[in-house]
Amino acid sequence: MIALVFATNNQHKIDEINVALPQNIQIKSLASIQCFQELPETHFTIEENAEEKATYVVENYKVNCFAEDTGLLIDELNGEPGVFSARYAGEQRNNEDNINLVLKKLEGKTNRKAHFKTVIALHLDGKLYLFEGILNGIIIHERRGSNGFGYDSIFQIEDGRTLAELTMEEKSKISHRAIATQKLVSFLNLYSITNKSI
Repeated sequence: MIALVFATNNQHKIDEINVALPQNIQIKSLASIQCFQELPETHFTIEENAEEKATYVVENYKVNCFAEDTGLLIDELNGEPGVFSARYAGEQRNNEDNINLVLKKLEGKTNRKAHFKTVIALHLDGKLYLFEGILNGIIIHERRGSNGFGYDSIFQIEDGRTLAELTMEEKSKISHRAIATQKLVSFLNLYSITNKSI
């Protein structure tokens, strides 16, 4: 059994990761190590923010852990909202406000191409590893679907559905976070073969 702390307070992200993980990998929450504060995100790239959060947990709680950072990058908006995706419309971090701002900025725009990018930073036995996942799509003009969270209801994938129209099981197979997670899992499975415990 591999046990790791997932450095996030976002239950939606924990649920998505757990669906994608095999049974031999156990995820512990920040609450399980008595970490209740908001983790720092002070950088301007997704990679650096993921690394910063994981490093904070390792340095303060002395546990193996991983953190992820995800951003929505819209071509027409020069990569916005990017690292500010969660608080694009303000520090209140309201999903509906964020979506409204994106739709307003894209009014009258024909280029609706966008992609989600997830980077997972794994701190394991004193070493840092990064895993990336990308999902391409377009931003539609109005919300569709009731599943998911964040920008899922306006992000349409190749098959014509939005992420909010997918089941959790479907999303866990094709999403940006799922792609990064699959790379993490492959690494951990290989790592566990050559290491008796983590």
